[in-house]
Amino acid sequence: MSNYLITQGSVVNEGQIDVLDIRIQGQRILEIGKHLKARANERVIDAHNQWVMPGMIDDQVHFREPGLMHKGEIATESAAAVVGGITSYMEMPNTLPVTATEADLLEKIHRAQGKSLANFAFYLGATNKNLGDIQRLNPRLACGIKVFMGSSTGDLVVDSDAALEGIFRDAPIVVVTHCEDDGTIRRNLIRYQEAYGDTIPMIEHPMIRSRESCLLSSQKAIGLAKRFGTQLHILHLTTEHELALFDKGSVGSKNITAEVCVHHLWFSEKDYTRLGALIKCNPSIKQERDRGALLKAVQEDQIDIIATDHAPHTWDEKHQLYTKAPSGLPLVQHALLMLLEFYHQGLFSLEKIVQKTSHAVAQRFQIQDRGFIREGYFADLVIVDPQNAQTVKKQDLLYKCAWSPLEGTQFQSKIVMTFVNGHPVYQDGMLDRSRLGMALAFDR
Repeated sequence: MSNYLITQGSVVNEGQIDVLDIRIQGQRILEIGKHLKARANERVIDAHNQWVMPGMIDDQVHFREPGLMHKGEIATESAAAVVGGITSYMEMPNTLPVTATEADLLEKIHRAQGKSLANFAFYLGATNKNLGDIQRLNPRLACGIKVFMGSSTGDLVVDSDAALEGIFRDAPIVVVTHCEDDGTIRRNLIRYQEAYGDTIPMIEHPMIRSRESCLLSSQKAIGLAKRFGTQLHILHLTTEHELALFDKGSVGSKNITAEVCVHHLWFSEKDYTRLGALIKCNPSIKQERDRGALLKAVQEDQIDIIATDHAPHTWDEKHQLYTKAPSGLPLVQHALLMLLEFYHQGLFSLEKIVQKTSHAVAQRFQIQDRGFIREGYFADLVIVDPQNAQTVKKQDLLYKCAWSPLEGTQFQSKIVMTFVNGHPVYQDGMLDRSRLGMALAFDR
């Protein structure tokens, strides 16, 4: 296990940017200061004119293992994540089998311990029938309880009001929700099938997975949370109208918080003509005015967290007709660069990006010793060259699905190094797989 001294980096942390040195000993940050002297056993990394940030903690990914590993797997997608500056992730329960029991959680943790380059945690999936598993859950074992509010497939759809009430009443940890109203979506789909048959244009996706379906479901989730005093985190907001449901302020002051995903900040309905099903996702990418409202809500602390909802599918799967093409897109390798592009455009400060991708995630989910650059914390760090442009190329993608809707995009910044638990897992375009990530621990 090596020790490191990062020198002269512009450290972005806790609302400030300062030129500092960071001493790493083993897995953790030993010392932060100015003009620290290198020790004989330390490797010195010169970060002059570069940004040093806490690694992104992605609170929503689908790595597809077990059961859907032709699309992605923990090894491939975690590699893409660390190359993208994501040092920890929280993975969703809609695998095969679904993650609905403590045994399922333990099996996923065991898988990740043998192959994940990033740190990891997993959600317990709620169903109409597993309230007992939720009530018995060890709060330190899962990052949260995932509830598909009437819009999913298979065993994870929760469409029983009695089941929802039990979940919101008894959940021992934060409840995270996918909010779309299934009845509204079904009615919309029938109408468009009557109009187009099997050839529904992809541009109609936001009319089928409509803003009304999102608003109805988000209102229902918030109503339940207020009724039972539930800690609620609503995932991937997409509409201007939903924002009125959320308060401004720090994440620590709220029982009900909100997330937005990078693709809903980056794309709008105008991009369906060019990209089609490659940006088909649930909830759908909507209008430019929604995108603008979401960007503003991040700036004003109405939205608390930014994530990816990374969800790979194969190229062939994505090139089917509308009703067959699956929803979701791969994003972890470029999500942080997308947000840094907003900095270059003058839309987000670096401090805001770090707050929404690291600090707030650690606070919301009560993650132990991560999400900040502090002495004694794990050294999960990303070093960024802000003036080293790069273009997204197919041959550089690490996703198992081997495609990205961002191919050809030029970013002004480049991630040059990623530390996970004090280990430089990515540097100078190369991955070092000699040490793996750890299960996240929670202060609960």
